Amino acid sequence: MVLLSSGCLGSLDKEPASQAATASDQATAAVSADEATPRETINQTTQNVLSLDEALASGGEKAASEITSTNPLLQSADAYRTSVAKVSAMAVHQAIQIRNAQSIADPKPLTHEQFVREIIKPGQPDGIALAMLPYYQEYAWDEANQQLVVVDFPARIEAREKQR
Repeated sequence: MVLLSSGCLGSLDKEPASQAATASDQATAAVSADEATPRETINQTTQNVLSLDEALASGGEKAASEITSTNPLLQSADAYRTSVAKVSAMAVHQAIQIRNAQSIADPKPLTHEQFVREIIKPGQPDGIALAMLPYYQEYAWDEANQQLVVVDFPARIEAREKQR
């Protein structure tokens, strides 16, 4: 028997309900219908990588890099998402190491534009094809730490729930 909770956790919010609802409505209003629509992820790839600063400014949050689900039905999906993100980050790290080895005299940190052009190489046969993430997650380039990260967009999940 499977029991589903219908969201009785509203009293655990730190904000009053009226403030939380207003912030939620504003964040959800900025999400397009396409962004809140689930997308195919299995056997799909992307070369879309956002700038971390822009992603955080538009309501994103850095995703957890460990399996956090305690629900046995959701653990395998959580494991898949975190594994895909880690494998993609390893591929990017390896490509950066190769780039730096080729210019060992003066390897410079990559800006977002340089990262996309030199490492991801959109549309080129030697570019990196990253595994597609769920609709509420995107890849982002963290310039400060020179690494690929995954960003969650909670507003997309809220917008999806309102579509149902």
